[in-house]
Parts: sequence; C-alpha cells; structure tokens
Amino acid sequence: MDFFPNKPLKDEMLDFIGIEDLFSDIPKSYLFRGDIGDRPMSERETMSHIQGILSKNRNITSFKGGGAYDHYVPSHVQAIVGRSEFYTSYTPYQPEISQGILQAIYEYQSLMSRTVNMPIVNASMYDWSTALGEAALMCTRVNHRNEFLIPDTISPMRRAVLRSYTENQGIKLIEYPHIGLTGQCDMEKLSRLAGPRCSGIYVENPSYLGFFEEGVEEMSSIAHRDDSLFVVGVDPLSCGLVKGPGDYAADIVVGEASHLGNAVNFGGPLLGLFAIRDDRKLLRTMPGRVIGLTEDLDGLPSYVMTLQTREQHIRREKATSNICTNESLCAVSCAAYLASLGKRGLEKLAYSLFSNASYAYEKLNELDGYRAPLYDSVHFREFTVEHRSNLIDVEKRLNDNGLSGGIPIDERCSLYCITDKHSKDDIDRLIEVLGAV
Repeated sequence: MDFFPNKPLKDEMLDFIGIEDLFSDIPKSYLFRGDIGDRPMSERETMSHIQGILSKNRNITSFKGGGAYDHYVPSHVQAIVGRSEFYTSYTPYQPEISQGILQAIYEYQSLMSRTVNMPIVNASMYDWSTALGEAALMCTRVNHRNEFLIPDTISPMRRAVLRSYTENQGIKLIEYPHIGLTGQCDMEKLSRLAGPRCSGIYVENPSYLGFFEEGVEEMSSIAHRDDSLFVVGVDPLSCGLVKGPGDYAADIVVGEASHLGNAVNFGGPLLGLFAIRDDRKLLRTMPGRVIGLTEDLDGLPSYVMTLQTREQHIRREKATSNICTNESLCAVSCAAYLASLGKRGLEKLAYSLFSNASYAYEKLNELDGYRAPLYDSVHFREFTVEHRSNLIDVEKRLNDNGLSGGIPIDERCSLYCITDKHSKDDIDRLIEVLGAV
C-alpha cells in the first residue's frame, strides 16, 4: 500500500522485522499480474461474470472437523438472525435502547448454562482457542501460579494459540501424557506433575482425537487437591449424551459453540464458550461480558451489561483481557438453535452423531489395511483412521469421487468427523471409495 499516513514508520517497522513488505513471503507464482478487465461492467454483467466463475466450483462432501463443524442450520434460525435488530446491532452500551439484543444475549447465556451445567456463562469469546488462552491467564490471576497442565493430545491449533497467550506472561505449559492403547490420561503421571506451582489442569472432553476422557472426576480431584483450577474444554453437543462439566466440579469451561446454529462460512466467525462456577473470585476476574437481569424503577424486567469494570472501555490497560468485543450475532444464532432443539432434541442429535460415527469407524475397521479408531475408548463424532496408503493418494481418490477426507494427524493417520449433514449413503460411499484405494 503506497499511501500510508505513517509510511516512514511503516518502513522502519518492516526493516526491523527483516521483510520488504507484509506480502513478501507469498510465492511470486501466486501473485496476480494480469489485467482485471478491459472495461467497466454493469451490475448485471458483473453478477453474470461472477456466477460463471462460481459455476466451476464442485460440491464436495467433507468429513473434516477439528473445531469447525458443518452442521445443518434450520431456516428459521437464519431468519431470526437476519432481522436488522440483531444483524446490525452494536455493543449495547445504552441499555435503555438495547433491550432486545441484551435479552437475546441473556437467553444465550441461560441456554448455554443449562447445556454445560455451569451457573455463569459470558457473552462471549472469539473461539475455543482464545477462550482457552484466557482461561490460562485467568487461572494465574486467581492463584498466582505459573504452571498450566495440558494434555499431549490437545488440538495443535489450540496449543499454538495458548502458547501465544502465555509465553510472554511467565506461564509454563506442561503436557501430561496419555495411556497408549486407550488415549486416556495417565493419572499417576498427572498427579506427579500437579502441585503447588500448578495454576490449572486442562482437559478436552471429548478430546481433539474424538474420544471421551473417562477419568474426569479423578482429574478434578487431583486439581483441587492442591487448590488448582480444573479447566474443561467441551463440545456443547456432547452434553446431550454425557454429563456436563459442572457435574464433575469444573471451575472453568471453554469450548466451541459456532456449530450450534451457525454455518461454517469457510472457517469463521466462530463462537467461543466461556463458563465458570458460582464463585465471586472467579466472576470478578472472568474475561468478556456478562448480561444481567434486573428491574427498572417501575419494577419491570431490565437487561444490562454487568461488571463492566472488567471491560477495556473502562479499565483500559488494567482490563482483565483484550476481549473488548464479542460474537453476539453468533450467540443469538446459538440461542435460537438451542431453543428450537430443546432438551430432548439435543439428546436425540447427540445420540445420532454418536451412532453414525460408530457405524462409520466400525465399517472402516473391516476394510483391509485400515484401522479405526486408533484408541480403544468411547468416541463421540470424531475418530482417527490409520490408512494403508499415504494421505495424498487417499485424499486425491476421495476428491475425484466428490469427497474430502479427514484432517491429517501424521503421514498415514487422519481425523474424520460425522455431522448431521452426513447420511448413511454418504458414509457408505466414503467406505466404498476408501476400500478401493
């Protein structure tokens, strides 16, 4: 960008980090050098031209998950969040003119609270990864310790974001191991790693590799033995099938909720879940916003942003985090989706995901040269598959047949995901194509 108000400063910054410009690491072969057109086009001509380009796209049935899940979004949910009252609303600083969006966010907090069985939910975080980073910082703020324990099976993306949050804060990340055959936490080694310097113990349930951690009660006891905080990363959909984190004494709960009423949208925006137990010490230092219900002078229900002293717009550099905005529109989508499902609907959906994933990996395990899943544990909707061929050949064959495989774990192992968009025919086609590789 040639015109830059502080161009001398920009040049100095680029020189300091040793690059010519912000795009210097992009291979030259990917840079567009041609002419974008020989003449201006009308709106109709532009639309026709764009539709011609889009017509070259192929519809691919994807079996990728890993944090962004392609679930069905009912039309009425899209209609609700498409209303201008929600779609264009900004931060509700003035509650007297923002009651609609404030109530909608409050409903999200209430519904998510019941889903994960935690009394206090904020509204909200950017995604699971940043929620985890904020949880680690929060643990240190509360008990002034500098070690944070994480599983060695953690999502690599969440590990990277967590490291970015903690490395300059003096927080040491320590990975605790799993048992090889089951993937379950090695409790003996975890107990040795935990201690008076441990600010918190984090577990993903279900794990990034798709299986449930069966020893969460014992892990909670290990954390609380030394007054550490127990942090649980959760997929809210799984709470329709198993106990919510509040049932095994979680102190902080983080997770991803964008797939509840939001399309994947090429990977974003996402919706970070952040919840805590009912403890004033935790509430006062929790990042993000909380919408509260009170009464006005006439005794009528009124919704407000509460505990705003944590926010950057008041505390500035003394704020508890840099979360000075939120994903309100995604949260409203989530609230509409959860309200539509209801308790029985959530249970039914969770069970169908569990059943369909079980059907998929059992069929894959019958194929010659495949093993699924790698760990002998109960899986929810994601599972690992070990291939006999390298992943490039497998993915090419799948792509040729209108499919996309799992997320690579290593050269011969992928993480596959089943959602409610996958029919039995889709799963059978995946099995058929993989069997022919």
